[in-house]
Amino acid sequence: MNGTTGTTGTPLRVGLIGYGLAGSVFHAPLIAATEGLALDTVVTSNPERQEQARAEFPDVRVAATSDELFDRADDLDLVVIASPNKTHVPLATAALKAGLPVVVDKPIAGTAAEARELAALAEERGLLLSVFQNRRWDNDFLTLRKLIDEGELGDVWRFESRFERWRPQPKGGWRESGDPAEIGGLLYDLGSHVVDQALVLFGPATQVYAEADVRRPGAETDDDTFIALTHANGVRSHLYVSATTAQLGPRFRALGSQAGYVKYGLDPQEAALRDGERPASGWGTEPESLWGRVGSGESPLTGGGTPVPTLPGDYPAYYAAVAKALTEGGPNPVTALEAAAALDVLEAARRSARDGVTVSL
Repeated sequence: MNGTTGTTGTPLRVGLIGYGLAGSVFHAPLIAATEGLALDTVVTSNPERQEQARAEFPDVRVAATSDELFDRADDLDLVVIASPNKTHVPLATAALKAGLPVVVDKPIAGTAAEARELAALAEERGLLLSVFQNRRWDNDFLTLRKLIDEGELGDVWRFESRFERWRPQPKGGWRESGDPAEIGGLLYDLGSHVVDQALVLFGPATQVYAEADVRRPGAETDDDTFIALTHANGVRSHLYVSATTAQLGPRFRALGSQAGYVKYGLDPQEAALRDGERPASGWGTEPESLWGRVGSGESPLTGGGTPVPTLPGDYPAYYAAVAKALTEGGPNPVTALEAAAALDVLEAARRSARDGVTVSL
């Protein structure tokens, strides 16, 4: 086992734990598409998913348990954890103790304290610990970040971000379980994305207010949640995550002293990956009809503003950065401490919604 560098010309061997939505749709295809990485082993106890993995990646090994993977730690260079949320901390701990660098799907943990403990363990062992916050590489987020960096909006005063869906019937499964041990619900699922994006754009939050509701018959955990952040620099972020939105709002609305940016529609990469497409030329692009608009004084829906080309989304950039971090000592694309800062906000939001108070960080 190498753990930090690969033999020249030899791809780093990756073990992937979990082959549900996260493992099969996101991680496995992106790992396989990344130069310098090779999908070596998939861990899943589900026979159907084992067959799916073999069909999609004929050269891959399949293991039924994570123990089988860790018994072969010397044959691996990276472990990716894409299993249910409640397993993230124990599996990441086991991988780090086995001497393996780790990528963990979001949320890395149920609490910020656990995330910081993992970060400390990784630092103590001299190992990479990175968190898959893939929506930092969404097309709309990359575009908004560029507009802000170039001063196109002036000073941003208010940021609205919506990750809304219309799913009036619960699908069940651990993501919608009311058992706190499962770390389910939209606050920790989609909330992990919108909070991380807001912190990347506007820096640390000082105050958190939230409303979390269980709307659908038979639902056990939050499915309609709102989070308001006050950032240290004065920006206010209003973040919406919902499975109960009959009419979807704009994905982003950023309002500044000079102009605003409004963008509808979701980044196309998840849908493409679900449809079996793989990163190639033209990946992550969208038609001009979906471009956001920058302007002032009028709604974009009545012709206000100027269309701004949306930058291509680039999920492959995450794993390219992980490979570079392991082979060349490049920066960790998303650190566990950054994920812990987002978990500080999510924990405060949960307390705010429960107690009806604004929480200071």
